[in-house]
Amino acid sequence: MAGGWSRDGAVQDQIDNSVDDGVAQARSRLPVGQSLLYCEECDSPIPQARREAVIGVRLCVSCQQEADKQFKSFSNFNRRAGKDSQLR
Repeated sequence: MAGGWSRDGAVQDQIDNSVDDGVAQARSRLPVGQSLLYCEECDSPIPQARREAVIGVRLCVSCQQEADKQFKSFSNFNRRAGKDSQLR
């Protein structure tokens, strides 16, 4: 059902594009390459178990937690699940 000047399926296309952008952004944050022996931020050693568990790890646990906190505070995704609220 089209509303106003939009064509049929325009709302769903916008939702699909938002999801695709979110997936692409999440994939871009995945570590790649060889794991580091020492943290990029604080130079503390990264434990062997962490290097084996997360391929391409670049940060120690505490620095990764800080990076995750900073990322969450700038997240711009709408979590309310209403189609109308996703168009804003």
